[in-house]
Amino acid sequence: MNNLTDVWSKRFGHYMLEVQKYMRFVFTGHLAIVLVFAIGALGYQYSEWLKVVSEDFPAEWLVAIVVGIIVGFSRPVTLLREPDQVYLLPLEKEMSIYFNKALKYTFWSQVFLAVVCYIVAIPLLNTVTDLSSSQIWLCLLLIGVLKYINIQIEFHFRFANRGNHVAFDRIARMAVSVLAIQAALSQYFWWGLLYIVVLFVYNYSLKKRVKVQPIPYEHFVKLEQNRMMAFYRFANYFTDVPHIRGAIKRRAWLDVVYTFVPFKKENTQSYLVFRTFIRTNDQFYLWVRLTAISAIIALFVDIPYVLWIIALALSFATTIQLKYALLSSKDFRMDMLYPMKENQRKKAVQKLLRIFMAVQGIIVMLWAIGQPLFFVPAIIIIVVNELTFNLSKDPVVHK
Repeated sequence: MNNLTDVWSKRFGHYMLEVQKYMRFVFTGHLAIVLVFAIGALGYQYSEWLKVVSEDFPAEWLVAIVVGIIVGFSRPVTLLREPDQVYLLPLEKEMSIYFNKALKYTFWSQVFLAVVCYIVAIPLLNTVTDLSSSQIWLCLLLIGVLKYINIQIEFHFRFANRGNHVAFDRIARMAVSVLAIQAALSQYFWWGLLYIVVLFVYNYSLKKRVKVQPIPYEHFVKLEQNRMMAFYRFANYFTDVPHIRGAIKRRAWLDVVYTFVPFKKENTQSYLVFRTFIRTNDQFYLWVRLTAISAIIALFVDIPYVLWIIALALSFATTIQLKYALLSSKDFRMDMLYPMKENQRKKAVQKLLRIFMAVQGIIVMLWAIGQPLFFVPAIIIIVVNELTFNLSKDPVVHK
């Protein structure tokens, strides 16, 4: 693989296979149903809101801020690996070929989100602004150019500064991108182009610094490792990922939860399960994330049947994932050395899920107050938790 184009192609092919291997566990049937109903309900709510939105609503600033932040966050995807710090050193003068391929992929993989957010906002812009169709689509082109130049700048800034002070650079670029988009949406398109020229000049100055510096392999390798680890942690919420181990955090502010476990010999497993759930980031944040999604949907979606279906699906997803995570732990535990009843750990997990799913139901119910039958989602969450736990197949329990 002397040709760096071939190196990138093989790396990219392996990367896509790795992503596809785990994403098929993420977008499962129940999640697809939730997404369909959630998108449909939010779309309906959005269309109803557009009928009553005030004419002086600051749509230009809202769109500019949201899209500008997305545009400014442009972390490069290089697919570099740790051995590259040694084996690619002889090819350092030709690495621009590899990095050009990497930055092209970075652009096409990241511009999609900014474009989708802007397209979603077009009905709002048509409702409260006097922009013509040509001006709206010209602004979309400007967003594409902004994304491209932001990716180039972040890569060159990281290169020139060895990864230091990236946050300051990113905040500045986000601010300039927001101003450029707001100017274009306020019918001052030339001001938007002026901001882009400023970014191009800034990028040119960084490129000049890059030419006289060695490639900071250590920084780009670490950046890539952190990016992939974030993906693996996300995928680990849906399936077992052997690449990672769950991070542990004390969370002393949740010690009050342990009062649900009386100090008795027969509650050994309950105490262990409660401690495991509270302290393990993957499991605890899984519950927090799905609870937050349910609560936000309950706040913004006032279509009862849609809310009930989403509450049912997310309750099922929470219960089934936490059940498997807590019952199929592969870690050695001291309780394995002592004789205990076979179903004691299962009862402990069921007790924990009853408590935390009841809390989830209460949170969703409170956020749904003001809607008809606002208490129904809480009942659904509690019932689905019981049915899912008792009817689903148990994983292998490590004694």
